[in-house]
Amino acid sequence: MRIGILTSGGDSPGMNAAVRAAVRCGTARGLEMAGIRHGYVGLIAGDVVPLDNRAVGGIIERGGTFLGSARSKEFIEPDGQQHALRSIEAAGLDGLIVVGGNGSLAGARWLQENGVPTVGIPASIDNDIYGSAMAIGVDTALNTVVESLDRIRDTAISHDRAFVVEVMGRESGYIALMGGLAGGAELVLVPEFPETLADVSEYVLSGLRKGKHHSIIVVAEGFTAVGSVQTGKSPGRIISDFLEQTGAIETRLSILGHLQRGGSPSAFDRILASRLGKAAVDILADGESGVMVALTGQELTSVPLSEIARPSENFNSEIYELINEIAN
Repeated sequence: MRIGILTSGGDSPGMNAAVRAAVRCGTARGLEMAGIRHGYVGLIAGDVVPLDNRAVGGIIERGGTFLGSARSKEFIEPDGQQHALRSIEAAGLDGLIVVGGNGSLAGARWLQENGVPTVGIPASIDNDIYGSAMAIGVDTALNTVVESLDRIRDTAISHDRAFVVEVMGRESGYIALMGGLAGGAELVLVPEFPETLADVSEYVLSGLRKGKHHSIIVVAEGFTAVGSVQTGKSPGRIISDFLEQTGAIETRLSILGHLQRGGSPSAFDRILASRLGKAAVDILADGESGVMVALTGQELTSVPLSEIARPSENFNSEIYELINEIAN
């Protein structure tokens, strides 16, 4: 049995650990393992390379993905999909493991429905994948956000400033929510809870009246202020400019951007990725497919690929309320 593995979409710290575990556990079961470089782009092009235990040595501590990744518009088109199926047949692949986020896992579902035994592994720093409490890369990204907030707070306190810190999260405010809680933010702005610019300003002014001389405002990139005019500016820039214009407090903006994706994966992400990689191989080796391996509580489970398009349930509104309560 020959199993291919690819990493797709935005890179997440821990992807390499998942590939490493899949290859070594697959080899231990007598399987032949292969890597597809650059995600679905490489799958269409037939860029398939053999992977043995030595090929995945020394990668568990590396961020990103040594196989490479890409976002493929071609794969969502019928012609690209047919090219991918022909490449799978030409490479002699009996099954696929797809490591990635919602779009990548939707591709895995298409492959399964078109005759290719496929198992998905959730990897997305946004933690917005249905069915898994944590995805690969989330913990490392959160640690990066918290470390950044700790450093920014030093400057905010020194200069009596408000800092608006924009983090990733187009559809989900999970990073902003959990990073803001752990980083001691005074205010967290997420797509799930709309606010007006006046609300944000009043919250900062309320803190000043209580004797707070600095503020850390964490905003998800997908947040939209209620009633604000769309100017093409990022939400962090809009909020920072508004606070600066009110004259209430000197304000600075920090956009963390792709800083959140990089870096050596945390111990949690290495362990989670290794467990998911092994589980994915075991499922295919046992003649099953069409699922995503997932974390529920402390145990690994499987979720049908047909269900992953459902909204994630990982955003916790009680955490949002907790932040507001303890930030005063």
